[in-house]
Amino acid sequence: MPIYAYRCEACGFAKDVLQKISDPQLTVCPSCGKESFKKQLTAAGFQLKGTGWYVTDFRGGTPPATGTASGPAKSDAPAPSPTPAPTSGSGSGDA
Repeated sequence: MPIYAYRCEACGFAKDVLQKISDPQLTVCPSCGKESFKKQLTAAGFQLKGTGWYVTDFRGGTPPATGTASGPAKSDAPAPSPTPAPTSGSGSGDA
């Protein structure tokens, strides 16, 4: 059952109430007795537990190791490209 937050607009009394979704909203304030007890809009709270999949798990492009050794590890980094040789003819103005 969800917990709803209520607050009285007349006296400011606040209370969290455990209710079924189908239960009618409370309107009478238990503190002052006026019909100004209103349900507040609150953020839903939840927790992610366990070893589920998260968006950051495969950000590098390869799945994490499963614990079985299948040979030498390969690097995901590309091989370094050779640096081009300097060209002559169009220099920096050393004439």
